[in-house]
Amino acid sequence: MPIDVATALGAEPTVREVCWTPRDVLLYHLSLGAGRDAASDPELAYTFERGLQVLPTFAMVAGKGLSAGDEGSAPELRMPGIDIDLRRILHGGQALTVHRPLPAQGRATLRTRVAEVWDKGKAAVIVLEHDARDEQDQPLWTTRMQIFARGEGGFGGEPGPESAWSAPEREPDHVLESPTRADQALLYRLNGDLNPLHIDPGFAQAAGFEQPILHGLASYGIVAKAIVDGLLDGDATRLESLSVRFAGSIHPGETIRISVWRDGEELLLSATCPERDGQPVLTHATARVR
Repeated sequence: MPIDVATALGAEPTVREVCWTPRDVLLYHLSLGAGRDAASDPELAYTFERGLQVLPTFAMVAGKGLSAGDEGSAPELRMPGIDIDLRRILHGGQALTVHRPLPAQGRATLRTRVAEVWDKGKAAVIVLEHDARDEQDQPLWTTRMQIFARGEGGFGGEPGPESAWSAPEREPDHVLESPTRADQALLYRLNGDLNPLHIDPGFAQAAGFEQPILHGLASYGIVAKAIVDGLLDGDATRLESLSVRFAGSIHPGETIRISVWRDGEELLLSATCPERDGQPVLTHATARVR
């Protein structure tokens, strides 16, 4: 069905309770590659419940994994005014702000609303905003997710803001490399994103891809971990925000190369895939750090 913009924007936020345990956090970190070199570095800050720190990007999967008790089917994009075939959607961009360090175990109230719907002609961009607050009604995190819906544009809506972006005209201050594993998507999907695009070759080909691709949010988390490990002395509490656009997919087993330019407390980022001659993976990327 076509997007009903007025209904989507006017709907009351959906509200649900989410909870998580250290087991969920451990799985998330492992799905990003933590502890892959366990013989030489088990990365206990990420992989051992004693003294466990939480990457801020865990907010993207909190309440969706093992402790949710949901054997669920593939995720759907269905809400008032919006009902779209999974094969038509791509995760276009993601922004996250954490208002304070995330606990390894917690419970939160998550409010979700459609904040924007943009008409890009051949596609629509749906911006979902999620706001999480703890049991004392204190803010934990806020996210804005851009969903690119192919074939759903042309309804006469606003095109949305244009954001010109280019890397600074100088060499990056840092270059970080994060290899992914061939089984990375198989593990990452256990955080709750069961979209068959990431596991089923037939589904991936029907969606226009040669083979299943790595989740965009897996790349997002991998980049966050690389920043924490490479630039923030391994202290996840120093990463306050991360905003990106997903510019291209990678296959599990390929490498994410992250170029970083410092601008005070803000980092400008670009992520590419060296196995594909530097094809962009993430653009329009910024992080704020302490």
